[in-house]
Amino acid sequence: RKRERERGHRARVCFASAPRQVDKFACFFPDGPRILSSRFVSFRFVFSLALAASMRALQNATSFNASTSGRQSKDSVFFLRRRSLTHRELGCRMMIDNQGESSSDGGKRKREKRRRDVKRQSSLQKSGVLWNRTRHASVLRKTCESLFASCEPVSIELFEQHENEEREGAGRGDTGKVPVYVMLPLDTVWRQEVGGVYNPVLKTPKALNECLQRLKAAGVTGVMVDVWWGMVEADAPGKYNFDAYLELLRMAALNGLKVQAVMSFHAAGGNVGDNVNIPLPDWVLQVGEEQPDIFYTDASGCRNPECLSLGCDNEAVLHGRTPVEAYRDFVKAFLSATEGYLGWVVSEVTVGLGPAGEMRYPSYPEGDGRWRFPGIGEFQCYDAYMLEDLKEKAKEVGHPEWGHGGPHDSGNYTKCPWETGFFHPQSGSYKTEYGDFFLQWYSDLLIDHGDRVLASVTEVVREQCPPEMAVECLLGDGSKKVRQLEEVKVGIKLAGVHWWYKSGSHAGELTAGYYNTRQRNGYRSIMKMLKRHNAVANFTAVEMRDCEQPEYAKCSPQGLLAQLQEDAVAFGIPLSGENALQRYDKFALDQIEHASYGEETIENCPQLKRLTFLRMGQSMFDNWDAFESFIARMNRRVPDDAAPINNVAV
Repeated sequence: RKRERERGHRARVCFASAPRQVDKFACFFPDGPRILSSRFVSFRFVFSLALAASMRALQNATSFNASTSGRQSKDSVFFLRRRSLTHRELGCRMMIDNQGESSSDGGKRKREKRRRDVKRQSSLQKSGVLWNRTRHASVLRKTCESLFASCEPVSIELFEQHENEEREGAGRGDTGKVPVYVMLPLDTVWRQEVGGVYNPVLKTPKALNECLQRLKAAGVTGVMVDVWWGMVEADAPGKYNFDAYLELLRMAALNGLKVQAVMSFHAAGGNVGDNVNIPLPDWVLQVGEEQPDIFYTDASGCRNPECLSLGCDNEAVLHGRTPVEAYRDFVKAFLSATEGYLGWVVSEVTVGLGPAGEMRYPSYPEGDGRWRFPGIGEFQCYDAYMLEDLKEKAKEVGHPEWGHGGPHDSGNYTKCPWETGFFHPQSGSYKTEYGDFFLQWYSDLLIDHGDRVLASVTEVVREQCPPEMAVECLLGDGSKKVRQLEEVKVGIKLAGVHWWYKSGSHAGELTAGYYNTRQRNGYRSIMKMLKRHNAVANFTAVEMRDCEQPEYAKCSPQGLLAQLQEDAVAFGIPLSGENALQRYDKFALDQIEHASYGEETIENCPQLKRLTFLRMGQSMFDNWDAFESFIARMNRRVPDDAAPINNVAV
């Protein structure tokens, strides 16, 4: 740059993608090329030039010969090259010219031709894919070599052949199989004090490894684990510790198990089956003490510190970051730390969107005693952010009097629909114009919350997760097997609010944020949102039967599941299932199998794409025979065929 300044030239920069490593800086001057070492050129300087580049300059610079007017003595081209990549693969060009060239008619015509060439070649996209593949191949190789005796990423030219081989093998043995994952205990990772510092560690690593071996021998595909926000980012914003989870992924890989990682942005201890207490990060709770409106609030002013209110999604309340930015940074840090396991161990990233990790409002908090089954719950819209939004929406529709809060006659947590004015079966005001306005607003906020978080997270997943690649592993018998890395899915959880499903209002669903009534399908809009992000839906009540529920509560878990299955098929959304209660009786296990496969399948495919069984623990091993037989049936084989296999796996 200094030498060019002496020549009086003006610099215009064209940069397709910033390389991570710069070996040499080739300068083509009028009097001939010179090769400079990278130590003479600051990468920060190069990158700052790249950021300052205009899109017009990017489109103009498509040819290695930058001369447009024939005056070569006034033209120069800078070219950055990274090891083993040609200039077309890397797609990085820097062009220096003088001001006179920009006004040349011949230069304009050539620039138009180059714009068309850029569109045809798509060099920007190609360079990004090449760089991502090279980077991930290096990380994957190191990870696999640390686990197995032999592992080598396979060239992309072999994908089609290996993919066909895998499909042929799958067609012979696993057609129609619903993979079963087992949910690990909530306290699989725990905080241990070492020298006055609390670090997340695996609670009982030796016992955990033995349990994983038994699960694999029984035919389980993988495990689900909560990646707790309050564990990993507990000390300070932006300071993450995934060491315990990396150890868990290593165990899973050695035992041939996949992992579904749940980004748990909620606290544990206030839901059904919670036997531990894991709060939100301390620094988040400190913010909540100063700004309590970041938590969901009911009509009585009671704050719920289980998770952050969706009302502050776009408010920079977390030390200069918005909650959505904090969620995105957390997922990005997790994917960066676990990059070597993505696609072959980590199969899905489930994003927590509310209490218990489910996309809903905390309308039925059982942990503090405010709610008990089958109460209708309460609307959670009384924090300052949501009230302000409600006030604006009410003004937009010409009814400012509707913007002061939720319905005044909607009862409390433990009421039944007929005990309220809003949900009354005959005269309920939920059917009025005001009722429709409020319920639509309440539900839309929840769907918009999911849309915002998923948009942020899926972008990170696309950037961080590996491109098409295959892994060759040495099995225990000395043979080798090649497997293509799978796409890492992004999913969410939908709550199984089945009580009052047979009533006209579906009151339990309405307070939870699902505007689903006898006259209106409230889940189609959710499926439509998931379709935009190619996300997976996970329903959390597949073991329940209608006949087991109290008649007065008008429950229908089977009816709710059937509705979700129908809506998921209509929008092409993969639907997974999870049991809400830990049960091993024959009725529950049969119902799970029926929900997974059903008597009538759709286009010869299982109705559920995956089943997550809750949960690994002493109760499971006390009922091991029933569980092992259930897994065998889910794998569509007889129990005697379930033989132990080696711990070395692909």
